[in-house]
Amino acid sequence: MAHFPQTPAFTGFNTPSRIEADIADLAHEGTIPPGMSGAFYRVQPDPQFPPRLGDDIAFNGDGMITRFHIHDGQVDFRQRWAKTRKWQLEHAAGHALFGAYRNPLTDAPEVAGEIRSTANTNAFIFAGKLWAMKEDSPALLMDPVSMETLGFEKFGGRMTGQTFTAHPKIDHANGNMVAMGYAAGGLCSDDVTYMEVAPDGTLIREVWFKAPYYCMMHDFGITQDYLVLHIVPSIGSPERLEQGLPHFGFDTTMPVYLGLIPRRDGVTDADIRWFRRDNCFASHVLNAWQEGSKIHFVTCEAKNNMFPFFPDVHGAPFDPQAAMSKPTEWVVDTASNDDSFTAINRLSEVSAEFPRIDDRFAGRKTRHGWFLEMDMTRPVELRGGSAGGLLMNCLFHKDFETGAESHWWCGPVSSLQEPCFVPRAPDAPEGDGWIVQACNRLDDARSDLLIFDSLDIAKGPVATVHIPIRLRFGLHGNWANGDTIGLVA
Repeated sequence: MAHFPQTPAFTGFNTPSRIEADIADLAHEGTIPPGMSGAFYRVQPDPQFPPRLGDDIAFNGDGMITRFHIHDGQVDFRQRWAKTRKWQLEHAAGHALFGAYRNPLTDAPEVAGEIRSTANTNAFIFAGKLWAMKEDSPALLMDPVSMETLGFEKFGGRMTGQTFTAHPKIDHANGNMVAMGYAAGGLCSDDVTYMEVAPDGTLIREVWFKAPYYCMMHDFGITQDYLVLHIVPSIGSPERLEQGLPHFGFDTTMPVYLGLIPRRDGVTDADIRWFRRDNCFASHVLNAWQEGSKIHFVTCEAKNNMFPFFPDVHGAPFDPQAAMSKPTEWVVDTASNDDSFTAINRLSEVSAEFPRIDDRFAGRKTRHGWFLEMDMTRPVELRGGSAGGLLMNCLFHKDFETGAESHWWCGPVSSLQEPCFVPRAPDAPEGDGWIVQACNRLDDARSDLLIFDSLDIAKGPVATVHIPIRLRFGLHGNWANGDTIGLVA
């Protein structure tokens, strides 16, 4: 019998679900827009077995992919495991074999050298495949219709790095997927790869370079000419792993860098520009773009670390107030002869994370952004525990052209998961469409799927789709039009 620890990561709303299911025509309120035809895929960490070491962090759960197929005014639900090598080996053994988050020293001897991916961070559609992603390993491919696992993607051996990002970008000018991989040369190495994948799934470029130091490089931006990579000191080392410490820890004494990696073949370390600024925390990226010689990079910046489970390396206690991130623009100038930032501009005083844009405009200046907001001035009743640490209780839309801000609050006993933009039509203007996102109903341990008019979120969801099971807190997800993946009604 599986006995999960009675700790916050495994109890209340965070209790492991472990449910594979098919449910046709979910009950809903409101009107599902008749023009929506496609699928929203998202992923949640969901441990198959109790942790090998007795407790664990939420980020180490096995990947469970959810698909909401929206068509003809209805929503069909399918949920399947991402059956990584880790999942398969543990499933055969009947118990956990892999230990702490990104620490192979804690694994059972019989799985030494195996790919440790949980495929639990992003669910992404590209080249007719569903990519289940974890940034410490290659991406896992799945069939987007059956959702059966196909295997790890190494591009026929053309990919020589060990890792592939969980936050790829699509350059809609050429259809390429732009990606990177950190610790590409091995555990805790400062080796990074920049990659581009053609629309047919062929790896057409892999460029190796060195980062200023090893750290978590969870996200990045692209422009027409550059991969734009921020280096923030959530650092790790073999020594930390040997001591049994969390893989990452935050170092407030180290500088932050913004790197410009040219998007072309033959790039060397000498071709890369690294701009330097004072310490801060930043994880997810809204967008990046070029204006003349200047590069604009928009992220959610906090004064200090947002991840209490990756503690301060100097022993300072976690500071929730300093962890509140706000939309911020970083500007650097390629014509400059020094490495300093040109500007750091606060774009909103709203505390927000999980930023999203209309992805058709990635790499170009965008007007609209959607975020999960942390509004601690509103009533909060965390029955069953918070679904993901910091309470994300509002959907937030920012019009960067007019400055207008709008909000929608999910109520005192609910919390929200990452929003995803769905264009109204392939040629619709930027931002014209819908927002889809999961909502955690903490009071009765279940979930809803919410659909909003993207430019009028304050009026609330146009449709609320009731899911008769509980979705654990998910990380990232994406939309795919039904005709691009062969998914029909």
